[in-house]
Amino acid sequence: MKTKNLVLLFLFSFSFVFAYNNEPITDPIKKETNKKEAKTIVGVAASNENFSTLVAAVKSAKLIDVLSGKGPFTVFAPTNDAFAKLPEGTIPTLLKPENKKLLTSILTYHVVAGKFDAKAVVGAIKANGGKFVIKTVQGNELTAMIKDGNVLLKDAKGNTSKVIITDVSASNGIIHAIDSVVMPE
Repeated sequence: MKTKNLVLLFLFSFSFVFAYNNEPITDPIKKETNKKEAKTIVGVAASNENFSTLVAAVKSAKLIDVLSGKGPFTVFAPTNDAFAKLPEGTIPTLLKPENKKLLTSILTYHVVAGKFDAKAVVGAIKANGGKFVIKTVQGNELTAMIKDGNVLLKDAKGNTSKVIITDVSASNGIIHAIDSVVMPE
């Protein structure tokens, strides 16, 4: 019950990002990557070539302003190699304007309201009997678990993704790189 209340609190907090993030930005990726100060999640991803597919998808879904907002957010970020595992033609199809709703759903399924470093994720898994259900911004759940010393995420379709890099700090949250794209229902 305590976990559900925390998730609801984080989701409630996230809703304020949508309501109050009205600052117009003409070229947010360029603006973000040119800053000397701490980078947001978008800026960190844009400055790392291993996330170029993710950044293209975020831009196509028009989520740059949201993920550059105050947060905090935890993003389970698929690498380029993770996107490459999808069936051929999936990425170009998702990037088409008519598929923005589906792309947004997939991307926000990788985002959790609140900042959860690796220690917090592992602690929650252990405190909840070996599995921890995470409510995503998209609305569906991911299940985190530990197998062979690795943190895995199980998506709504039963597929798993391994967390391969943890605790990449950003000014508005934290990024954990994953080796597969997780999919909502």
